[in-house]
Amino acid sequence: MPNVGAGMSAAPHPTIALLQNNSLTMVVQQEIERAILAGEFGPGAKLNEAALALRLGVSRGPVREAFRMLDEAGLVRTEKNRGVFVRAIPLDEAVEIYELRAAMEESVGRRLAVHITVPQMQEAQGMVHAMEDAVKAGDAHRYHLLNLQFHDRLVEMGGNRKLTAIYRKLVKEISLFRRINLDEANQLPASAHAHWEMLRSIATGEPEGAGRSMFEHAIQSKNRMVDNEARRRHESSQNTA
Repeated sequence: MPNVGAGMSAAPHPTIALLQNNSLTMVVQQEIERAILAGEFGPGAKLNEAALALRLGVSRGPVREAFRMLDEAGLVRTEKNRGVFVRAIPLDEAVEIYELRAAMEESVGRRLAVHITVPQMQEAQGMVHAMEDAVKAGDAHRYHLLNLQFHDRLVEMGGNRKLTAIYRKLVKEISLFRRINLDEANQLPASAHAHWEMLRSIATGEPEGAGRSMFEHAIQSKNRMVDNEARRRHESSQNTA
């Protein structure tokens, strides 16, 4: 009986090939997203398909597909005959995102007041302790990351997967604004204290108070962002005068 496999290089099954390509595209998309959110590509920067393919060691196909996914996620914009650019979020859109986040976090607070478990509360308290350690170390960058993780985890604990997915998309979009609200060291202790206040409100088991606490915290962040942006623009105009 002849050996039908002899001398042949078996091509992957179409389904397997599709999965392999999708997996590669996902890895490429995640790496480009990481670079954007880390500030390696600033708002308005043009993304070069060929250069990224070379940098990531892949063909241009997965990079092109990753661009499409990032466009859908709101992190880049595709301009016909011009290319793909990192989105620049204007102040008015950033304000709208913060206000939407505030409403979502209010909903999360109300739900957590009723449903949070003891282990979940202990986990959240541990994260605030870590934030306080970052304050003591004067590490604003670490504090910023822990702050994002804290809020993301509370939203996840809320148990609404659709809300969590939308929340994470909004957080990524607001990251494009690239304005750090906690860049002054004297703001960090007050911010850490505010997170304890949120947890205390949740621990009371009263949905209205817990929701209001999380809503007000988010609105304060929005107001800080607006004030910081106004100050930045004023200083910029003074320097160019």
